[in-house]
Amino acid sequence: MKILTVIGLSGSGKTTVIENLIKELKKRGHSVGTIKHIHYEKFQMDTPGKNTYRHRQAGADTVVARGEAETDILYYRGDMNIYDILSHFREDFVIMEGVRDAVAPEIVVCTENDTPKISPLTLAVSGRYANNDIKEYKGVPVVNALTDIERLADMILEKVPQMFYDFDKECCGVCGHDCKGFLAQVLKGKRQASECVLKESDISLKIDNKEIPLVPFVRNILKNAVLGVVKELKGYKENAQIEIKLKK
Repeated sequence: MKILTVIGLSGSGKTTVIENLIKELKKRGHSVGTIKHIHYEKFQMDTPGKNTYRHRQAGADTVVARGEAETDILYYRGDMNIYDILSHFREDFVIMEGVRDAVAPEIVVCTENDTPKISPLTLAVSGRYANNDIKEYKGVPVVNALTDIERLADMILEKVPQMFYDFDKECCGVCGHDCKGFLAQVLKGKRQASECVLKESDISLKIDNKEIPLVPFVRNILKNAVLGVVKELKGYKENAQIEIKLKK
């Protein structure tokens, strides 16, 4: 799964950029999911007094509203970690609006009169700012999502890698960077995403079918602990596939 985020102030054109990207990526045969970060503190999707709200008041942690037109899943866990949210997606692309706490390429949008606030993860500048007929800003392409959405989609398909997690340099750092720094190098074409040690591993861990990313230090501890026990068992063979499942 590949993720990217569209960031900028209200009224700058974020939703328009996302709408057009969804249509273009779908036209090219890709499945697309979205995440919208809502900054209004009192926002809630549920309606007080309705049955699902009463389920919540009774103590349910997750409530599903199933109807003929849609099925809505409500998690009553406050502001969930963005990677916990992303674990529920199976689409080719997830486009996030206003999300800043994931390691993801950014499309920065702003109005015609504002200055783009770019970062090392900025892939492109768009929104109403692109109406100025400016082609680039500080080396970052400026793309009009209304008139040149094909170009923006091309950039995404070419440059956005599979999802990166958010580990700091002290936790992993095999590549010499934290995850944000390494992704910045990938977007600039200075490194390959496949160089990330988290992308390929001979050991994996799943909890409730959710794969948990393992940094090399943890991976080695887990692998050596398992092999230390399993090697003593009858039936062990070198290079055999080992599978362990734990249930409560």
